[in-house]
Amino acid sequence: MTRLLAVRLDSDGDVLLTGPAVRALGALADHVDLLVSPAGAQAARLLPGVDQVHVFDAPWSGFVPPPVAAPAVDALVSGLRAAAYDRAVVFTSFHQSPLPTALLLRLAGIAQIAATSEDYPGSLLDVRHHRPAGLHEVEAALDLARAAGGSLAPDDDGALAVRHPLPDVSALLPVRPYVVLHPGASVPSRAPAPQHAARLVGALTAAGRHVVVTGGPGERDLGATVAAGVADPAEVTDVSGRTDLAQLAAVLAGADAVVVGNTGPAHLAAAVGTPVVSLFAPVVPADRWAPWGVPTVLLGDQDAPCVGSRARQCPVPGHPCLDVDPHVVVMAVDALAGVPLPLTALTELTRLTGMSRLTGPTEEVHV
Repeated sequence: MTRLLAVRLDSDGDVLLTGPAVRALGALADHVDLLVSPAGAQAARLLPGVDQVHVFDAPWSGFVPPPVAAPAVDALVSGLRAAAYDRAVVFTSFHQSPLPTALLLRLAGIAQIAATSEDYPGSLLDVRHHRPAGLHEVEAALDLARAAGGSLAPDDDGALAVRHPLPDVSALLPVRPYVVLHPGASVPSRAPAPQHAARLVGALTAAGRHVVVTGGPGERDLGATVAAGVADPAEVTDVSGRTDLAQLAAVLAGADAVVVGNTGPAHLAAAVGTPVVSLFAPVVPADRWAPWGVPTVLLGDQDAPCVGSRARQCPVPGHPCLDVDPHVVVMAVDALAGVPLPLTALTELTRLTGMSRLTGPTEEVHV
C-alpha cells in the first residue's frame, strides 16, 4: 500500500481551496492523509478523499504562530515516521516557503517530497515546482499535484467539495427561503465594517429577503450587532456562534446566495455550490482568492489604496473599499438567485460591475 501525506498549514479556507489538488493525489496512493494547522482542522475533516488528519501548530505559519517547541516538533516527526509515508506534497500560498515543513518530513523518513519553492531547496525536495503566473490558488495547487504525478479522476470537475451528508440544521433555520450574510473574517481588513453589514441586512430585509446572519464562536456580539435594528426582527435569524464548520456548510447549502467577505465561509459556500456575493477587499488579489466554481458577483473597490498590501487592519480610514451601496448588493443577490431584474436595474448592475470575468470556471462580475 502506497501512503501519501498532503500538507496545508493554513486556515479552513485555504484547506478548502486545496481540496481538488488533494483529490488529485489519490491517483498516486492507496491512502492519502492531510497535515494541517489547528485553524484548518475542521475543513480538513470535511474534505473528500482524506483518510486521516494530523494537526500541528507550526511556528512558521499562521497569524499568531507559536514559539518553537522541541517536544512538539519531536512528536510530529515521530508520529509521521511511525505512519511510514512513501510520499509527501507540501501546499503553500505564493508568499510562503515549504522548506521548514520539508525538513521535518525528511527527518520523518519520507523519501519523495514535492512542493512549490522559489528558494533553493538543497536536498529537501525531489520535485521543485514553480508556480505559473496568473493562477488562482485552486489552479496553483492542482498544478503542483500534477507536477508530483497526480491527476483528477475523469469524472472529477475540479470543483471545491465537502463530505456528505451534512448535519441537519433545520432547527436553526427559517421555514422560508433565505440569504446568508456572514459579516466577519479572520483578517479584519477583509470584512465589511459592522455598521455597513447592518445596513446590508436592513436593505435585504426591506427587499423581502429573510437574512440568516452567521459567524464563528467569537463573533456572537458581531452577529447580534449586525442583526439588530431592522424594521422587522422576525426577518432576521442570527446563528452566529451556534454552528461548527460542518453545520455552517449545511446552513450555506440551503441559502439562495451568500454575502460574505474574502474569508473561509466564502470558499465553504463555493464548496456546497451556493452563489456568492463577494465583498472583496483588494489587500490580496481577487484573481487568486475569489470564490471558485460558483456564480459570483465580486464587489468592492479593486483599485483602493490598500491594493496588494496584504494588510490585516485596513490602512484607510473608514474602510471605503467595502463601503458598497446596499442597493447594489440587493441587486446582486437577486441576479444570483435567478430573480428577473427590471431592465433599469440590470442596466445599472451591468454599468457598475462592468460584467467582466476572472480566470477560471467561476463566472464573476466585479466593481
